[in-house]
Amino acid sequence: MSPDSSASDQGVTGWREALITTDASVQQVIANLEKTAFQIVMVVSADGKLLGTITDGDIRRGMLRGLGLDSPIDTIVHREVLVVPPTIERVSVRHIMQANRIHQLPIIDECRRVVGLHLWEELDSPVARDNLMLIMAGGLGTRLRPHTEECPKPMLPVAGRPMLEHIIERAVKAGFSRFVIAVRYLGHMIEEYFGSGERWGIEIDYVRENSPLGTAGAISLLNTKPALPFLVSNGDVLSDINYGELLDYHIHQQAEATMAVRLYEMQNPFGVVQIKGIDIVGFEEKPIIQSRINGGVYVLSPSAVSALSSNEPCDMPELFDRLRAAGKRTIVYPVHEPWLDVGRPCDLERARNNKGQKKQVIS
Repeated sequence: MSPDSSASDQGVTGWREALITTDASVQQVIANLEKTAFQIVMVVSADGKLLGTITDGDIRRGMLRGLGLDSPIDTIVHREVLVVPPTIERVSVRHIMQANRIHQLPIIDECRRVVGLHLWEELDSPVARDNLMLIMAGGLGTRLRPHTEECPKPMLPVAGRPMLEHIIERAVKAGFSRFVIAVRYLGHMIEEYFGSGERWGIEIDYVRENSPLGTAGAISLLNTKPALPFLVSNGDVLSDINYGELLDYHIHQQAEATMAVRLYEMQNPFGVVQIKGIDIVGFEEKPIIQSRINGGVYVLSPSAVSALSSNEPCDMPELFDRLRAAGKRTIVYPVHEPWLDVGRPCDLERARNNKGQKKQVIS
């Protein structure tokens, strides 16, 4: 019942088993659904072109109308099918399926031949990534004193675990397994807690700053320069950002450097008078001012490291300026997920209070 196809596999393995032709019966479709467990059958023509799909729900509704097991499937084929091309990025497929609340999405070529099948369960599982993640954890945490007098800021507990552990575990869920932590102030506490990363099934190395190098300078201390685009995160940023999607976005945009950017709103407590010259042209009562702020999470291409000198202090905005001045593409990644920069005691309290909330910035 499955026509031959020379197309390379796309999406889930074994998708060809879910192909069936129009001369099949309802009983054959049921057998196919039970065999593949994909919860969908793709109905195709003799030359492999997609004509429609059938789910178990379509079969139940057909039987309620009087269809039998030997009935043809023509009346239960769902012909207005949402499909995607094989070139679409994984992150875009996830967004399409989430927005449309679907668990299966056929992949077709320019001739409408089926070349694969996306399943939500397959997309929702992390892709193993060889990309490095560097976490800046050497700051003094001055604004968080007295909390940081005997504890480095990334090790302050939130929901019973260090902030840094939440960051690492979120990255692990996105498929990352190689980490470097930049340490300085009370760095031995971080190294003693995380060690080589064996407890989490990952690899953790360390770079040690002898003096403050800013939010980008420690990149120059890496023993081996990254061969792939790599993530950089401040050690005090708690967020529900999908690090894998951020990396994929950077690669897809062919950027040199990508900065996660959060929309920040602040209400002016006063009524604003709008003028032209000395004439009043309007009023705006307590307007909301919107700004885009640095989210403290970045992706850099390997060549971006050449803009840094060893042991030279440099902050990320300065690095982005250097790259931009050199004609490199620097872009933003809009962050809509919950996000919190834990820089002040009130921020730490907010992070800890978020533990029991439905929308939270901790895993």
